[in-house]
Amino acid sequence: MHAVTGADGFIGSHLVEALVARGEQVRALALYNSAGSWGWLDSLAPDVLAEVEVVLGDVRDAEQMAHFCDGVDTVFHLAALIAIPYSYAAPRSYVETNVVGTLNVLEGVRRGGVRRMVHTSTSEVYGTAQTVPIDESHPLQGQSPYSASKIGADQLVYSYVVSFDVPAVTLRPFNTFGPRQSARAVIPTVVAQVAEGQREILLGSLTPTRDFNFVADTVAAFLAVADGEDKLIGEVLNAGSGREVSIGDLVTTIARIMGTEVEVRQDDTRLRPEASEVMRLLADRSKLHAATGWEPTHSLEDGLAVTAEWFSTPTNLAHYRPTTYTV
Repeated sequence: MHAVTGADGFIGSHLVEALVARGEQVRALALYNSAGSWGWLDSLAPDVLAEVEVVLGDVRDAEQMAHFCDGVDTVFHLAALIAIPYSYAAPRSYVETNVVGTLNVLEGVRRGGVRRMVHTSTSEVYGTAQTVPIDESHPLQGQSPYSASKIGADQLVYSYVVSFDVPAVTLRPFNTFGPRQSARAVIPTVVAQVAEGQREILLGSLTPTRDFNFVADTVAAFLAVADGEDKLIGEVLNAGSGREVSIGDLVTTIARIMGTEVEVRQDDTRLRPEASEVMRLLADRSKLHAATGWEPTHSLEDGLAVTAEWFSTPTNLAHYRPTTYTV
């Protein structure tokens, strides 16, 4: 049995699909809500969902996480609050979900005899690059409450490895994108506006650079780490494309792929506080490659084409409010 927290989210739902495709039994945690929604799991094919045990719950509940981890071989911990702008408005929520929630999962793994826990970090913990490409020894810089909470979670994971022999590995994806991604991220922000027919695109700063990785490649990295040797326990591993692109150049590429021209207008409400903005991210993925053989197989352009096609389907676009800024 493989368990996935945050299974109702963007990367989590793709990971569930991949696990089922491998013939695995999957227990999937979706955030409890009174409507009974399973998030993006609701969009999966019926034959996929037939192989999934969906649990509505919350990583902030320690007792529930103990039950969730019971009898499980591998726990993929993806549940988190991830929107950086909202972390400025509600920082305590990020500590409670990302730090305390991770603590609860760690305790569940510790007491449940789980073989392997794969913990999800983020490239945001590095802050603006001091050296490039960024390897795992780069200093950690909490330039937003979100990134600070993820640093806290990462350090908790390490402490449980060395203190209690919890078999955890930390995967640190750079900027993952693809179908089902939240509108709080830049690629769905641009693609959804273009798909709706907008030609004046509202964005924040165009100068930061990012290392974008298609979701199928990020999922493959999760599986590679889960299947890897025991020597990976306690390690942190970057998953990125090793290609750097500015937000401005990204918009140009998206417009070209979607066969249109756009004009970008800066929306000041979308800007981070100046000292909080992460200006440059570029991954050194050599450690993950050496340990598992993992390499991304999708180019930025190929991934953007798949993403644009998905968002251009009306039933998919209906999940979004393209001209509304989502924090």
